[in-house]
Amino acid sequence: MRFSQLTWGVKASFRSYVEAAGGSVTVTDGAVRIEDGTITFPAEPGGDLAIAADGTATGAMRFLGTVSFDAHGGMLKSTLTELGLDAGEGGLVLTALEGPMNKDRCTVAELEAIEIGANNVVRLGAKITLDGMYQIADNYPPGTELDPLILG
Repeated sequence: MRFSQLTWGVKASFRSYVEAAGGSVTVTDGAVRIEDGTITFPAEPGGDLAIAADGTATGAMRFLGTVSFDAHGGMLKSTLTELGLDAGEGGLVLTALEGPMNKDRCTVAELEAIEIGANNVVRLGAKITLDGMYQIADNYPPGTELDPLILG
């Protein structure tokens, strides 16, 4: 399977909280926020991620775009840049660039295939990791369910 985009909303309740607090959810660098509040990140060329019918994965992919959350006069600030899907010994994970220099990658969530559908669409369940907790404003303990990811 070749994938052209990743659609993910991070966590619907987090988006709602940020906006209810008078904050903003901003997408840049190729990401597009769609009507239901989720964000589409276009695939970078050259990824070799493959997901088998049994849900096992090999390879990796990167996606263009940035989503930023900002509220409470900057006291709540979270940015996820250059999302990636990486398959390894521990399974499939969602990664993002971390830190002010954006040079290192951190694991934001552990993923599990929920549905492998027709038309090259895969739905993945996501649980936040400890690093992901720090990336997403310290609001959710490790193991918290995030919004599902849709690869298409």
